[in-house]
Amino acid sequence: MNPDNLTKEYTNGEVTIVWQSGKCIHAAQCVKNNPDVFHPKEKPWIQAGNSTTDKIIETIHKCPSGALTYYMNKN
Repeated sequence: MNPDNLTKEYTNGEVTIVWQSGKCIHAAQCVKNNPDVFHPKEKPWIQAGNSTTDKIIETIHKCPSGALTYYMNKN
């Protein structure tokens, strides 16, 4: 596994956040727009349960690198 090109998933039950480390440019828009979820100094650094699905999706759309994507979970 290449640590420079990881893909990790985090979910709040409704939405799953997909983070691709190889695309991340560390612009910190995720942290600035949703600090309840994105904690770069913690593990796991994404805590999807700390925000609403709508706010998470809004934050992901502001990611300039495309390192953050999402998919909706099936019920």
